[in-house]
Amino acid sequence: MKSIFLFSVLLISINSMAQDKPYYYQIPDTPATYTAATVAARLVDGLGFRYFWATEGLTENDLAFKPGNDTRTSFETLQHIDGLTKVLLNAVNKKQNAGGAAEKLSFVELRQQTLQQIKEASLILKQPNAMLEDFDMIFERGGSKQVYPFWNLINGPVADALWHVGQVVSFRRSSGNPLPTGVNVLQGIKKD
Repeated sequence: MKSIFLFSVLLISINSMAQDKPYYYQIPDTPATYTAATVAARLVDGLGFRYFWATEGLTENDLAFKPGNDTRTSFETLQHIDGLTKVLLNAVNKKQNAGGAAEKLSFVELRQQTLQQIKEASLILKQPNAMLEDFDMIFERGGSKQVYPFWNLINGPVADALWHVGQVVSFRRSSGNPLPTGVNVLQGIKKD
């Protein structure tokens, strides 16, 4: 089964290189079948596409922007999104979330890491044997363990990440740097 997954990843990578564009420049092709897991993967790919374009071309001014004193900056919001995508990736990898201090990454490193986490989660969900029932969200802190089913992953971290991507789009508009023209979220493409 691992060889099928690795072969699939290789094909996707080759296809991505052939396009000569980053992975979430456009939304990946739809899976061949509708299953609960492939629908979840499509939701995750929608997050990846939106995140890619929400963060493309951000400047230092954009990253420092915050609409008020009691809100996060765009960069702090991106750090939060990264944490949410780690929870997603841990769930589909059947790993627990232990918490801890956030890594200190540059914007470029943070963006790359977040996009990679989203991509890996999507690829796992697209595996033929993927069952959402197997992908619990597990939190362990202070000797206490909490387990939540995939349902909570959807309405929690995934929905929250989408929400915050929208904030980044709003913040960048407010700081004078709207989304690049031609981004079509309905079709999952950017018209050049």
